[in-house]
Amino acid sequence: MAEDFAKAVEDGLKLAKRIYLGKDKAVMTAPKPPSPPVQGLADYYLPSAPMVYAVISDPRFVDNPDFPSYQPHVYGRCDPPALIPLQMSGVDLEVNCYGDTAFVQISGKWRVHCVMGSHSCDCRIAVPMGNQGSILGVEVELPKKSYSTELVGLEESKCIEKIVRPQDGGFMKPHIFVLTIPQVDGGTNISIKLRWSQKLLYNDGQFTLTVPFSFPEYVTPAVRKISKKEKIQLNVNSGIVTGILCKATSHPLKETKRHAEKFSFLYESEVLTWSKTDFSFSYIVSSSNMFGGVLLQSPPLYDHDQRDMFCLYLLPGSQKSTEVFKKEVVFVIDITNSMQGRPLEATKNAISSAMSKLGPEDSFNIITFSSETSLFSTSMELASKEAIERATTWLSMKSTVEGSTCISIPLEHAYEMLSNTSGSIPMIFLVTDGAVEDERNICDQMKKRLKNSGSLCPRIHTFGIGSFCNHYFLRMLAMIGRGEFDAVCDLDLIENRIEKLFSNAFSTVLADITVDSFNDHEQIEVYSSCIPDLSFESPLTICGRYEGSFPDTLKAKGILGDLSSFVMDLKIVRAKDIPLDRVLARKEIDLLTAQAWLSENKQLEQKVAQLSKVTCNISEYTRMVLLEKNKIDKAIESSGAQKVKKTDPHKIEDPLAPRKTLLQSLSVGFGDLTATAENIRPGFKEPKLPDAAEVFLKATSNCCGRMCNRCCCMCCIQCCSKMNDQCAIVLTQIFTALAFIGCIECCTLCCGQNGQ
Repeated sequence: MAEDFAKAVEDGLKLAKRIYLGKDKAVMTAPKPPSPPVQGLADYYLPSAPMVYAVISDPRFVDNPDFPSYQPHVYGRCDPPALIPLQMSGVDLEVNCYGDTAFVQISGKWRVHCVMGSHSCDCRIAVPMGNQGSILGVEVELPKKSYSTELVGLEESKCIEKIVRPQDGGFMKPHIFVLTIPQVDGGTNISIKLRWSQKLLYNDGQFTLTVPFSFPEYVTPAVRKISKKEKIQLNVNSGIVTGILCKATSHPLKETKRHAEKFSFLYESEVLTWSKTDFSFSYIVSSSNMFGGVLLQSPPLYDHDQRDMFCLYLLPGSQKSTEVFKKEVVFVIDITNSMQGRPLEATKNAISSAMSKLGPEDSFNIITFSSETSLFSTSMELASKEAIERATTWLSMKSTVEGSTCISIPLEHAYEMLSNTSGSIPMIFLVTDGAVEDERNICDQMKKRLKNSGSLCPRIHTFGIGSFCNHYFLRMLAMIGRGEFDAVCDLDLIENRIEKLFSNAFSTVLADITVDSFNDHEQIEVYSSCIPDLSFESPLTICGRYEGSFPDTLKAKGILGDLSSFVMDLKIVRAKDIPLDRVLARKEIDLLTAQAWLSENKQLEQKVAQLSKVTCNISEYTRMVLLEKNKIDKAIESSGAQKVKKTDPHKIEDPLAPRKTLLQSLSVGFGDLTATAENIRPGFKEPKLPDAAEVFLKATSNCCGRMCNRCCCMCCIQCCSKMNDQCAIVLTQIFTALAFIGCIECCTLCCGQNGQ
């Protein structure tokens, strides 16, 4: 889909050369489409900032709406439609950071500068998001209409008849959301507000935010006298520490306010061209030692769960002299045929890189599985240079094999290998792209085993590739095993994300973390059944709900890398200026969905759906809809007048009620057993065969284009509609015969689908 999008943008930029800019001296020449590299065409034309495109099916309508000009006639249609990037006349970026979560809002103004004023086109919005981005909403204002998105429950979504095509609403790539607004008139000014959340990266005591904000040259209006205003507002409320230090910014921000753990920056300027770099910002937490605290907050009025909220955080500090744990690691790798190509090669590279980072006192093993299991060694191997070279060679010779996916047996093997460890932290890394039938049983069995393993039981870290694996099974398995979970649907990111998972686990500095009062206080509910370990690579956040009074003092306990005990006092703060419900929403939804999947609890599902709707975060139990509302006279609006729908004299229609269109499902689902059994590779789906009528129509259209350079099928249809019946029948038969002569292959496919 991304490659098709990029090709459509390339076609659109070529088509935009038709646009006449006028003779005014204040008008610059139109920006030339850039020359993309031969390799990486898709990435080159994908949006690197929020963009809006005119969807052009009929190139005849491409022209300047203000200066109509004589244009050479164009025959035929664009199939698939071309995408012409619209010019932008203003952009306003507002970022609010709370801890490690950022809420981003971009407000911009675009103009349909490439379509005749007497015609209209669809406009496609593309929203690239930053690290672990999650779309929250889109609002569009037109002169006569407005559009907005909202989330509805699954039952309500079944009543919505109108459903958009996949390319008109959904994820083009996991981090790029697209939405199409239908039939916008040429020359129209469009105001759009886009909202999403994303995570700040953390490394060595430093938080870093990067927001896609790099606009290509061709979105800058060609008219010099048009005002182009760029504004960036940044507000940071760490909520956790004072004395933070700003380190770097990509744009010339000016500090406007600073108070303890809060500060604000502003950048506002008239510009000649839009920002060419992503907006980035970083700040340092000054503490060099581990520290933590608890934020408390009452629920908002609209919250379905009226218990108070809490968020416990632990930060590793910036002092890397703290000793990390000795490690015993087992890599459990899926090598079924669906992992063929990039998934398996990227996994192999990441494991080879991880083994090279093990110390001489660490030990490791590798298990590969499909329907059968294969071990690198019958016992754990010390991570000597010679052993790592042998393991790398053994792993490089492994290729994908036919067979079903069996996770329980290799997982049991890995657990048995690590069951008698002492003086080290045992780790299991499971990498798979498939779903299995006994996932709940696997979770139950591992929960029983780990419960009886005592201190420093094996950690289970899981990584999912693609959407056919059950992300919630893998998340729950990692939660049970005090480990981390991650997944990617973009195959290009596999190696980088697996290496990040390995790096986090290998830099564990505090393990077996417990919090006094959590187990003894019945009124406190912690969403994570087991608290994961603290790593140098990322802060740790635990959230939950409580009733009554929260303890006045709280201590976190754990084990350090030298196996000594560690106790930390947690500072308890009542959060006033932090929307804790929004900050924790994404984490709560993911954790509660995993629990709802495991327990098959309908009440939990309803709780997730309600939380999803009020916080605008996508979930498995909600669907996104596009609301279309007509702007009507204030007199009608104030009177609340209703009109009778002509098709049904008994049905009353409210003119103020928005029309709803259902978008494609935006969630990842709970795995696909059928795709796993058939070894379908991640990112691949069975191609849908077009029906016979579609094949015939496309065949005849193409043949007309080749047979006659001065007419098209639509021209013929219009011509025939003005003739008498006999003449129309004769001409239709002639063109049909010509189409079949020119497209034997297409006709064969067409007839084959009809069983003839």
